[in-house]
Amino acid sequence: MNKGRILLFALVALFASSCVKDITSEPAVQPEQSVAKKIMNTSDGAVAGELILFVNAETADLWAQADSATRSGIDSLDALAVEYGVESIEPVFNLKINADKKREMNLHRWFVVKFNEEAELDVVAEKFAEIREVSRIEFAVPMARPKVQAVPAPEVASTRAGEMPFNDPMLELQWHYDNQGYKSIYPTAKKGDDINAFAAWKYNTGNRDVVVAVVDEGVKYNHPDLEANMWVNEAEKNGAEGVDDDNNGVVDDIYGYNCIDDNGDISWDVEAWVTVKGETVYDGDAGHGTHVAGTVAAVTNNGIGVAGVAGGDGSGNGVRIMSVQIFDGKDNCNKYQSARGIEYAADNGACILQNSWGYSSTTQWTDLIYESNMSVELDALRYFVNTSGCSAMKGNVAIFAAGNATTPYADYPGGYNEFIAVTAYAPDGLPTTYTNYNLGCNVAAPGGDIWVNSSNRYDWEGCVLSTVPAETYNGVTGSEYGSDYGYMQGTSMACPHVSGIAALAVSYALDNGITLTNTELYDIITSSVREIDSKLTGSKSYGDSAGYFMQLSGYKGGMGTGKLDALMAIMNVRGTICIPVVVGQEFELNTNKIIGNGDISTVKGFDFDMDEETKNRLGIDKFDLFGGKVYFTCKNSGIGVIKYRYIAGGNAVGSGNTTGGKLMEKEIVIVARDANDNGGWM
Repeated sequence: MNKGRILLFALVALFASSCVKDITSEPAVQPEQSVAKKIMNTSDGAVAGELILFVNAETADLWAQADSATRSGIDSLDALAVEYGVESIEPVFNLKINADKKREMNLHRWFVVKFNEEAELDVVAEKFAEIREVSRIEFAVPMARPKVQAVPAPEVASTRAGEMPFNDPMLELQWHYDNQGYKSIYPTAKKGDDINAFAAWKYNTGNRDVVVAVVDEGVKYNHPDLEANMWVNEAEKNGAEGVDDDNNGVVDDIYGYNCIDDNGDISWDVEAWVTVKGETVYDGDAGHGTHVAGTVAAVTNNGIGVAGVAGGDGSGNGVRIMSVQIFDGKDNCNKYQSARGIEYAADNGACILQNSWGYSSTTQWTDLIYESNMSVELDALRYFVNTSGCSAMKGNVAIFAAGNATTPYADYPGGYNEFIAVTAYAPDGLPTTYTNYNLGCNVAAPGGDIWVNSSNRYDWEGCVLSTVPAETYNGVTGSEYGSDYGYMQGTSMACPHVSGIAALAVSYALDNGITLTNTELYDIITSSVREIDSKLTGSKSYGDSAGYFMQLSGYKGGMGTGKLDALMAIMNVRGTICIPVVVGQEFELNTNKIIGNGDISTVKGFDFDMDEETKNRLGIDKFDLFGGKVYFTCKNSGIGVIKYRYIAGGNAVGSGNTTGGKLMEKEIVIVARDANDNGGWM
C-alpha cells in the first residue's frame, strides 16, 4: 500500500492513548482497587495542570454555589485544593441553557479542575480518586492535528452548462454528485456511481431552518461560496464587541464557537510548523473544515464555484453551516473542550452534527473502551442526539467518518453503536484505497481516490472537489492555495455527503409538514442505498504505474448497508416507492411488490398512468399491462413518476346507492440510469 500517498490526504486522525478501565458507579474509597478504577484513561500526552472530574450530585451543587471558585466546603476536597494550588474549579457544561435537561442527564456533575502545572498529574489524580465524592477522573488528552493538504483547483467555466441543473461552473467536475463515467476524471470511473444528487434536487435543495454543525477546523465564514449559507448569531453580530450579547456563555460567537479559545473567534489560516526527525514540516490549518462545509452546503446556483449537497437553488434556501472549531492551526481541543463544542451545537439549534474526525487506533476499540475513556465527550454527544434543533425533528443525529487506516473497523466515536460511521468509495464505485471498513461501519459515500498515472504522477480529479480558503498556507508547495477551491480525499470527504443528504431529508420534511424522529432519520440514511457487495470481487489497482493492488473480497459486507442515494432518501421521507430501472432494458413493475406484503387478493388494479411529457423525456413508447403488471422500457436516463390507482376492498368504487371499495392512488418514482449496478438497488 502506498502509505505516503494516503497520509497526504488522510482523515482527521485523532490519536488518544488510553488505558482500559472498568466502569464503576459511585465507587467507594475502599478497597484500594476501587480508587484505581476511578481513573479512566492514562496521562500520556495530557494537558498539564488539568483534570476532568465527575462528582456526586451533592458536591456538584456545592461547587456551583460556592463563594470561592476553588472551595466546596468539603474538607478533603478543599485540602487538596490548597495542597496543589488549585486555581479554578469550573463546570464543563453551560447550565445557563437547558439546565433541567442537563441536570437530568447528569451533565452538571462534570467539572474541570485547574492547578499547579508543575504537579505530577498521576499523583494528583490518585489523590482525588481517594475522595469518596469523586466518581470518575479523566485526563485532558488533546486531539492530534490532522496531516492533510488540499490540491488547489482554479475556478473554470463549465463546458456542459446547458446540461447542468444549476449554473455553478465547477459542478460538472463534482463527479460525486453526478458521475458520467468520464475517464479524464478517473480512468476506471463508472457512470452512475454517485449520490444521485441531480435527481434529488428536483424535489428539494435545502431549507434555511436546517443547521449543520461542522465540528472541524474553522470554516471560512466569508468564503464567496459559503457566506450566504453560514449560520449567523444575529444578537452577537449586531451587539457589542467583547460582550456575550445573547447570554449563551460565549462572547462574539457570530458564526460559531472556537472550542480552544472559548470564544467566537473562528480562524482557518493559522500557520504552524513542527520538527519531525530533524525536518521542519507544516502542521497548521489546511482548510479541512472549509472543504467539508462546502460539500454540505456550498451555495448552489449562484454562478460561481461549486455546489453543495444541500446548498439551495440560488433563492437563499440552502441549509446553514455552524462552525464548531476543534483545531485552530497551532492548538487542538482536549476532551472537555470538544464536549463543550458539541453542547454548543445542541444549545444553538443544530440538528445534524458533521464530524470528519475520530480516534485512530492500531487495535480495535470497543464500545466499552470508548465509554470508559471518553465519557465526558460521549455524554455531550448523547445530549446533542437527545436535543431537537429543528421543528421537523424529534432529536438530532451525529454522523462521523469511519477512518482512513484501511483497518477492518471504524474509528470511534463513529464506530459507537449510537452514531453513523461513513466509509468511502471511489469514482469506480469500489472501496477507496484507504477506507476503514467492516465492524462499526454503517453506510458508504464518495470519498475520492488519487490515481497514479502512467508518468508516475498523481491525478487528483478523482478526489472530492469543494471549497477551501485561498489564503491558507499550502505545506506541499510552500505558498498559499491561491484558489477558493480544491481537491481532498478521505472518509472525511465521504462523511459530509451523508450529512448533506441528511440535511436534504430534514429539509424535505420541513417543507412538507413531516416530523421525523432521529431514529427514523438514521434508518432513512442506512436504508436509502444501492448495493455494493456484488462488485467486490477480484482486485483494484491504485493506478497505471502505482504497482499496488487491493483485493476486494475482504470488503464484502464491510462497507455498510450500501451506497447512500439522495433521491431514495427523499423518497423514503416522502413515503414514496423509488424503483431503479436500467436504460435500454425492459422492466416489469409488479403490483405484488408495491402493495402490502404481496398478497393482493383484496386489491383490484385500476390503471397505471404517466404523463406524456415524462414518457417523452424517458423515451417510453408504451406501457403493456397484463395481470397486475406493467412492462416498459426507458430509452433515456432520468426520473419520472408513475401513478398507480387501485381499489381497496371490492371490485368497484363505492358511489351513490352502492357500497364498494375506496379508490386509492400510489406514487411510484422511476429512476432510469445507464447500466451499472442499478439492478442491485435495495
